[in-house]
Amino acid sequence: MKKDIRKILRIKNLYFLTFLIFASVMYLNIITGCETKKTLKIALSKGTGSEHYQNYSRWLKSNNNHVECVDLYSLSLDKALMELGTCCGLVLTGGPDVHPFKYGKGEDAERCEIDLRRDTLEFQLIKKAGELKIPILGICRGQQILNVAYGGSLVVDIPTDYSTQVSHRMENADSCFHNIKVEKNSSLYKICNVQSGLVNSNHHQAVSQIAAIFKPIAKADDGIIESIEWRDSAGKPFLLAVQWHPERMNNDKLFSMPIAKLFLEKAKIYKDEKN
Repeated sequence: MKKDIRKILRIKNLYFLTFLIFASVMYLNIITGCETKKTLKIALSKGTGSEHYQNYSRWLKSNNNHVECVDLYSLSLDKALMELGTCCGLVLTGGPDVHPFKYGKGEDAERCEIDLRRDTLEFQLIKKAGELKIPILGICRGQQILNVAYGGSLVVDIPTDYSTQVSHRMENADSCFHNIKVEKNSSLYKICNVQSGLVNSNHHQAVSQIAAIFKPIAKADDGIIESIEWRDSAGKPFLLAVQWHPERMNNDKLFSMPIAKLFLEKAKIYKDEKN
C-alpha cells in the first residue's frame, strides 16, 4: 500500500513538474512574442567602424528603446539585400565621397575619398528599398548618394568649386555650425515648426544639380542644399534626407530628435502595414 502511494505521489510530482516547465516555456514565448512585435528593425548602410558610426543607433534608440539596428556594411551584398527585406527602415549614413564617375565627373576622383564597395552596396540598397517601399532617411553622404542614384550631381569640393563665406567643414568637426532656411511647405517644417536655425556641418561635397524627382526643402545661407524630399510623394515610400548630422546634435535640438521621431513613426507604420 505504501509503495503504491509513493508511486502515485511520484507520478503527480512528475506531472506537476512537466506542467511548470510547459507553463514557463509558454510564458517566455508570449513575452518574447510581445517584444518582437514592438521591435523596430532598422538597417544602417554602415553603422560600425568608429565612434561616429555608433552614434546612429544610439540616436535612434534614444527615441525608441525597441529599435534594433543592423549594420549592412558588414555583410555580403546578397546578404545585405536579404537583411534589408526584414527591416522596416533604412538609414543611409554619413561617410566618404560617392565616386564622381557616377555623376559624370570621373576625372575628379583624385579629389575624393572613395569606398567603391560602399557605393555598390548603397546604390543597390536604394533600389531595393524603393521596390519594397521601405522608409528612407539619408544623412550627409546619404543625401548625396540619393541625389546621384536618381540622376543628380554633386559639387566635388565646396572650398574649390563653390564660392561661399559659409564654413561647411572645419578641422574640429564638432565646432562647425551654420544657419539653414527651411521651406514652409515641407515635412521638415511640419516637424520642427521653424523656418531657420543652426545645424552642425562636416562635409566638403553637396548636392549640385538636384535630381528631378526631388525638391530642396532647406538651404544654407549660401544656397547649398541642406535637405531634400520627394517632389511628389504619391505612391512612394517615406523619404527625407539632410546634409547635417542630427545624430551628433543634442537630442533637444529642433533639427535632431524630431527627425528621428518622424522616421521611426514611418518605420512603425510600414511594419504594421506589412504585418
